[in-house]
Amino acid sequence: MSLKIALLAGCPYPVPQGSQAFIRENALALQKRGHDIHLIVYGYGAGPSVDNFMIHRCPNIPRENRTSAGPSLKKVWFDLLMVKTVKRVCREQNIQVLFAHNYEGLIISLMSGFRPIIYHAHNAMSDELPYYFNKGKTFFYLLGNYIDKKFPTKADYVIAPHERLGANLILKGIKKEKLRIIPPPVDCASFPISQIKNEGIPPILYTGNLDKYQNLDFLFRVMERVRKHIPESRLIIGTFEKKEIQGAEVVHIGTFDSLKKLLEEDSIMAIPRISWSGYPIKLLNAMASGKPVICCESSSYGIKSGFNGIVVPDNDEEAFIQAVITLMKSPSLREQLGKNARESIQIKHAPENVGKELEDLCFSCLK
Repeated sequence: MSLKIALLAGCPYPVPQGSQAFIRENALALQKRGHDIHLIVYGYGAGPSVDNFMIHRCPNIPRENRTSAGPSLKKVWFDLLMVKTVKRVCREQNIQVLFAHNYEGLIISLMSGFRPIIYHAHNAMSDELPYYFNKGKTFFYLLGNYIDKKFPTKADYVIAPHERLGANLILKGIKKEKLRIIPPPVDCASFPISQIKNEGIPPILYTGNLDKYQNLDFLFRVMERVRKHIPESRLIIGTFEKKEIQGAEVVHIGTFDSLKKLLEEDSIMAIPRISWSGYPIKLLNAMASGKPVICCESSSYGIKSGFNGIVVPDNDEEAFIQAVITLMKSPSLREQLGKNARESIQIKHAPENVGKELEDLCFSCLK
């Protein structure tokens, strides 16, 4: 039985960043199950979409093209415009199930009055919100904690991408029978396999946004110290944001295809993030491309240290440095870790399996 399903996301689309990739892969996984998929997003993106599912946009605000995450006054206006768009799309397209991605999607969907709603959690607000403010972090932690308790319980079902966030949601009031742990889908076949060279020193690579919760200052300190041991060490930052960064080579990522091309090159993926609640899509992309990965413990979902990547304690500069140097000097280890990483993705994050779980949840909503 084919369903009419809408995915709601309070963000611009397409943009080659983690949240948008996460949403897109879920939409494709459901579409491959034979369902009629509609995506409801902001009135602009970073370029034209190449997707073959229907995209519905709310009215745009003149000269607005911001793609970075985080709170802003303009986002409030966009979210209010989205409510009317959701009502129209759900009515005109006879939508049967609405997936609300992230907190903005959930609040918009609740304001629209549509049911049933499946809240697809990307993070805990108590974990992430304080990173966007230089002052008053305790206040924003408490505000985030209030949001975590108040809104997810209002959805019909809730999806968390990993067990730790799922456990947090239960502590905040979600009933176990309403919660599903469903990992993000990743299509390994769409990623070229990363090349491993036996000569030279591979660069360290980071991809994604430059927000504070990514903990990039830690990575910059690590690279300063690595260069004392290996002076020719390079740091490449692949991002949609156009800016210069001292001590790094910035590569503009304008599309998902340009991201995959960058991942194909010989490099070591570094993920310094210690924000625990999200699932770093950059980690899954790197693993899908068969790339060796070093990450801090709080962002190491799916990594078994020494088997399909290297995990170090949060903010442990010495351990991160030693991991970087070890991988730089060992092509065989880089190759083995990357091979195991790709195989791990093929097993746990296969789109056909994730699509079936999402589909089953849709049918549960309609019983």
